[in-house]
Amino acid sequence: MTVSPVSPALRSVPAASWPARAAAPQAMRHPAPFTLHGTTVPDDFAWLKAENWREVLKDGTALPAPIRAHLEAENAYSAAHLADLGPLRETLVREMRGRIKEDDDTVPQPDGPFAYFTRYRDGGQHPLVCRERREGGEAAILIDGDKEGEGRAYFDLADAAHSPDHARIAWSADVAGSELYTIRVRDLATGRDLEDEIRATSGEAVWCADGQHFYYVEVDENHRPARVRRHRIGDAQADDVLIYAEESVGWFVDIDETTSGAFVLIRISDHETSETWLVDRADPAAVPRLVAARTPLVLYDVEHHGLDLLIRTNADGAEDFKLCVAPVAHPERARWRDLVPHRPGTMLLYQFAMGRHLVRLERENANPRIVVRDIWTAEEHAIAFDEEAYSLGLDPGYEFDSGTIRFTYSSLTTPNETWDYDLATRERRLRKRQAIPSGFDPARYVTRRIQALAPDGESVPVSLIHRRDLALDGTAPCLLYGYGSYGSSMSASFRTNLLSLVDRGFVYAIAHIRGGTEKGWRWYLDGKREKKTNTFTDFVAAGRALASAGYTSEKRIVALGGSAGGMLMGAVANLAPELFAGIVAEVPFVDVLNTMLDGDLPLTPPEWPEWGNPTEEGAFRTILAYSPYDNVRPLAYPAILALGGLTDPRVTYWEPAKWVARLRAETTGADPILLRINMDAGHGGAAGRFDRLEEVALIYAFACKVVGLA
Repeated sequence: MTVSPVSPALRSVPAASWPARAAAPQAMRHPAPFTLHGTTVPDDFAWLKAENWREVLKDGTALPAPIRAHLEAENAYSAAHLADLGPLRETLVREMRGRIKEDDDTVPQPDGPFAYFTRYRDGGQHPLVCRERREGGEAAILIDGDKEGEGRAYFDLADAAHSPDHARIAWSADVAGSELYTIRVRDLATGRDLEDEIRATSGEAVWCADGQHFYYVEVDENHRPARVRRHRIGDAQADDVLIYAEESVGWFVDIDETTSGAFVLIRISDHETSETWLVDRADPAAVPRLVAARTPLVLYDVEHHGLDLLIRTNADGAEDFKLCVAPVAHPERARWRDLVPHRPGTMLLYQFAMGRHLVRLERENANPRIVVRDIWTAEEHAIAFDEEAYSLGLDPGYEFDSGTIRFTYSSLTTPNETWDYDLATRERRLRKRQAIPSGFDPARYVTRRIQALAPDGESVPVSLIHRRDLALDGTAPCLLYGYGSYGSSMSASFRTNLLSLVDRGFVYAIAHIRGGTEKGWRWYLDGKREKKTNTFTDFVAAGRALASAGYTSEKRIVALGGSAGGMLMGAVANLAPELFAGIVAEVPFVDVLNTMLDGDLPLTPPEWPEWGNPTEEGAFRTILAYSPYDNVRPLAYPAILALGGLTDPRVTYWEPAKWVARLRAETTGADPILLRINMDAGHGGAAGRFDRLEEVALIYAFACKVVGLA
């Protein structure tokens, strides 16, 4: 699809004036101050948090009537305010859908006599889990996501794990957006589900070698993954055997398996510290065996090869992680010895073992690379790439003794490519290149990485893409994306949707701010707890650097972030409102202080290592100083669009609702403050791939409007 270039005159139009609308909903103020550490904190909109919030997260129909009426009024107000964007939104959806190959599938991944893959049918919203004979032939649909989701307002097909004998598949789905997954078991000979039904799980299933048992993680009454159980086919859930129970409320529990297939891994972590237990997959009656007891601030994860465990860890001062080896029989810390030593500035991200090789993913200066090591000779080589900024993914596959690995590659201007790589010959075989049915010419675009100077002198990487013929004279609008929490790095990967903005003259940029690990673990540590404000000032610095370099200018930037990135949006709205034409905050974590004080909420205790526990005065002072909701004050805020989900267990609906209410009460400007709550979904928004386009189109249309391009 070709989009006509935007004229320089149109690009220079100032932010649109918003037409007069009906009065915005005004949330009632019910003073509910609390005092802690000698400081009184006002919370006039606390009433928007339903007292029966646990029931609401499981089933949105439990929402009390006064709160429902308020949220529906907010939705109606936003719909009316954005009604004139209807034609643009429809155009954007058509454009974005035109770039999707609707009957697409993944490259089949072999496992024994079969190869497994996912597929979408033409017009289908949800994936189909399929397999074919290894040598090829007609594919069989094992799980039909469209059929299972038919008639549901929300449906998310999560895990689909086939048994080692290929006779059954354990699959899980969430039908409310609350991330409470039900696991079912399908007999692949008949295509029918067995009577086994396991509710309130995290969704993952790991089979025992016998194909008659599998492990799963049970969610507790506060929505936290806390217990590992073993299920035997045909048994009732009440009879499932408890394998591991985490008694402390501050830890996450999940499960996985080693690439070798020898062990189930039970992993416990809290962002700063971790612990792993091994369970023998060959023995359905096996009990977990501890690798190494949790030690404060020591993280590690485990792979397996032969008589050894391969352990990625930050122990012994290895800030950016190193790789150790230890005997399976005696894996305690005292037995760990270095295999790949720590190299400051080179972040060791992930590793897995194959029959003869060890493969790892590293990152340096915000770009990843793959390194292959011959286990027997210790010879290493890297798989190289040329672009300034790009994204890599690794897939070990199902077969341990394979001599081939699969990786994916893309950049902001290179559609996703799937490659098979021969570990012995070092030959690459392109298996698939992402198709763009409406057409895509990478020569029309430019991708760059620039550096922004933070207030404390740090250099912040910024990846960007724009049309090659765009005049870099400061008149172009910019959509600036950021996250900056939990050590998550934002990859410079190909995104077909953003072309709808870039083709209209936008610069799209990703700020690789502190709180992520783009520049190593220190980059993360320098953006958390008492140093959290570095995340916010880095983002502002990125925006100003883009303006100084002529890519855009102040009041031509639209900021975008979600979840913890939504907290970033709230913080920069308070810090530098003059920089932005608009701000979009998806499921924004903006009520940080109140949330971190409520130990009953699903994620609060496990999140204290990330943000701090405000029952301690130091953490209280730090959080109170930046918490977006608590720092709203009389300012000329830019136009703001906040998006939330009613059944979201991560960032509860009342966070954006309270934030918008306070913003609207305090702003001294004329730009609108809008809230839209998806009454049928949770943290991830709409689950269907085309339904999600409607949400993206709303965000993009809003961005166009606030810079005068609607």
